[in-house]
Amino acid sequence: MHPNPQFRNDDRRLAEALIEEVGFGMIFLTTPDGPRVCHTPILSTGDGAIQFHVSRGNAIARHIDGEIALCVVNGPDGYVSPRWYTDAEQVPTWNYVSIELEGRVRRMDQDGLAALLEDLSTLHEDRLDDGLPRWTMDKLPEAKRRQLMAGILGFEMEVLAWRPTFKLSQNKPAQERARVADGLEASGSPAIAQLMRTLAQ
Repeated sequence: MHPNPQFRNDDRRLAEALIEEVGFGMIFLTTPDGPRVCHTPILSTGDGAIQFHVSRGNAIARHIDGEIALCVVNGPDGYVSPRWYTDAEQVPTWNYVSIELEGRVRRMDQDGLAALLEDLSTLHEDRLDDGLPRWTMDKLPEAKRRQLMAGILGFEMEVLAWRPTFKLSQNKPAQERARVADGLEASGSPAIAQLMRTLAQ
């Protein structure tokens, strides 16, 4: 979390929307083997928890049940050039959106894991507009589904702390923010530019 309070945003609905839109995060844990991270699809339950799954062989899998872990979900970002400011006494920086979620993790049972996989595939299949029939879990033969599910573990994190950072040049005057947003869009970072225009007022 960025230390500047201007970059904080306590709107839980916005944080939930970012998690749903991105749908992917990193889970960090300090283990007896040292610090570890896994990269995994993330699903918010909508009531203060997130769910995810990892391979049984993942370095985190055998340690995380019952522990406090950190999940990081990153949104759009972009390099900010000093050339875009009217004030010449500026330095390069980076605008970005990120949410840190800290909480206790518990392992899900097989029914919970199956529901998580169903919900994840439904959410992301519904977003595709490729003209192909939507994929569903029942397209897998039962034996194959059981075999694949045996190789992964499902977990749920009860989020105890939400720490969002929306670094969108809020520490700059409105005219400078507009120039930065234009520069970001022109340089190939339209998503962070759009967030600047809608959230950093």
